Amino acid sequence: MALGALTPTDEQSAAHELLVEFPDNRLLIDLCGEYDRNLAEIETQTGVQIVRRGNQLAILGETDARARTAEVLQALYERLEAGREVERGDIDRELRMGGGDDPADPAPGARPAGDQLEMFTGGKIEIKTRKKLIEPRTDAQRAYVRSLFDNELAFGIGPAGTGKTYLAVAVGVSMLITGEVDRIILSRPAVEAGEKLGFLPGDMKDKVDPYMQPLYDALNDFLPGKQLAKMMEEKVIEIAPLAFMRGRTLSNAFVVLDEAQNATTMQMKMFLTRLGEGSRMVITGDRSQVDLPRGVTSGLADAERLLKTIPKIGFNYFTSKDVVRHPLVAAIIEAYEADAVPG
Repeated sequence: MALGALTPTDEQSAAHELLVEFPDNRLLIDLCGEYDRNLAEIETQTGVQIVRRGNQLAILGETDARARTAEVLQALYERLEAGREVERGDIDRELRMGGGDDPADPAPGARPAGDQLEMFTGGKIEIKTRKKLIEPRTDAQRAYVRSLFDNELAFGIGPAGTGKTYLAVAVGVSMLITGEVDRIILSRPAVEAGEKLGFLPGDMKDKVDPYMQPLYDALNDFLPGKQLAKMMEEKVIEIAPLAFMRGRTLSNAFVVLDEAQNATTMQMKMFLTRLGEGSRMVITGDRSQVDLPRGVTSGLADAERLLKTIPKIGFNYFTSKDVVRHPLVAAIIEAYEADAVPG
């Protein structure tokens, strides 16, 4: 919907209008975005029309949508006042979560000293890394991040694109930076999904690295390249196939097992029992993307069944509504989920 300088003149239009004033016109320009693209994004998501009038924004539409849009605009403006930028992901987060406080979140400073990594600002959770500040974009993501800080063992289960691995790695980097853990260990089962490892060129590392690439991508988002390379050279950060975990005890480490639906029951038991003193472990997986041979039970399903009643183990679930990639990804996941339902 194109934004313009149209002014409703009749009483009916005025009755469906909400004016929001912003004191700093320079910040208002940043709020609107280049060519008003931020406003256009909000319009598309909320179904309202937003019209600029000096240092005011007029919101036209249904009552609930107007109020909802005003909350989003105010939250984004406060972000700019705090000296931060407003990007598309920030808009998406505010539209999904409303910018409201989570009543389950304690007041700033109320958490134990060991949880200093989690910074609360008005009930919002933020994860600090060397390159960027990460903020959950859905309620499920917020609950998941809290679980990562509160539990020594946590599971993140749901479809691709919901941020399970990305947020886990972000928390691990944050804990490493602040000294809560001494190292990060990231692992994945090197399960063949239609292609044979033996046909890939190179030595074992060359064959396995493509399976680990999503973990490298996440780390590159949070750490400068030279620092990441040095940490990996010194084994402060380690990325290895699941099979390489056997026989190890992982102490004072932040450990992530990604794509856990492709671990067998025995592999999952082996991995879970690697947990050592001072460590935290995160298991992520998507039950709809099992690449194990027919008849082989997924270790993720077994772990979920066996461990769900044990205290201090967090289970966190995501749905297509939590997908934070391209909007089409959520639609694709929903289409496949609907097709899988009998009847």
